[in-house]
Amino acid sequence: MSGILDGKRVLITGVLMESSIAFHTAKLAQEQGAEVILTAFPRPTLTERIARKLPKPAKVIELDVTNTEHLDRLADLVRDELGSLDGVVHSIGFAPQDALGGNFLNTPFESVSTAMHVSAFSLKSLTMACLPLMQEGGAVVGLTFDAQFAWPQYDWMGPAKAALEATSRYLARDLGKQNIRCNLVSAGPIGSMAAKSIPGFSELADVWNHRSPLEWNMADPDPAGRGVVALLSDWFPKTTGEIVHVDGGVHMMGA
Repeated sequence: MSGILDGKRVLITGVLMESSIAFHTAKLAQEQGAEVILTAFPRPTLTERIARKLPKPAKVIELDVTNTEHLDRLADLVRDELGSLDGVVHSIGFAPQDALGGNFLNTPFESVSTAMHVSAFSLKSLTMACLPLMQEGGAVVGLTFDAQFAWPQYDWMGPAKAALEATSRYLARDLGKQNIRCNLVSAGPIGSMAAKSIPGFSELADVWNHRSPLEWNMADPDPAGRGVVALLSDWFPKTTGEIVHVDGGVHMMGA
């Protein structure tokens, strides 16, 4: 039985741990028929080790999304491996420690700037770096954490995710004429490396224990990975600029 990504070639960022949404996206994408290439920073060897746990081998390319030289060479490196791309997954986010954990009012602009560059502007940078490989159209899918609300401990990552969500909409507007769809999956909290870097993350995640209509398992990134893979597929051919919530339903609860 064929998979929903048969014949697709997909670049996936952010595979740092087996527990990450990006890893499960890569695993599901391969199981659904895609050829996958991974990017990693700052330790490609770590991603190479995790990639050995995927169903099939996957090439790992070093990519710092704030480094112009890395971005400029990306298309050639991917072309040598896959020829072209049908999908790109943005699973990148970072904020310095002084931008998190209840320090919102005291965070210096330098730290805010870093968070915005890595977590939001990089969606545009990555997409444009891959654009030469998407001549036949395709799908860009990013990962967000619902930016409608001010979350405990999340601080400047909240505005960074709001910027990411706006960036996705503008990319969807400007790339639609090239038949490129840009969407986001808004996932509930997962016990990933990114989550563990947020001081007081357990306080934020505890919201799901009380407000989620569907039981939420922080140790299970599979539902979010399925959402990403679905948006990469041809089953959403006219959906762009959208945010698909895979959060157990918390986003729609009033109390």
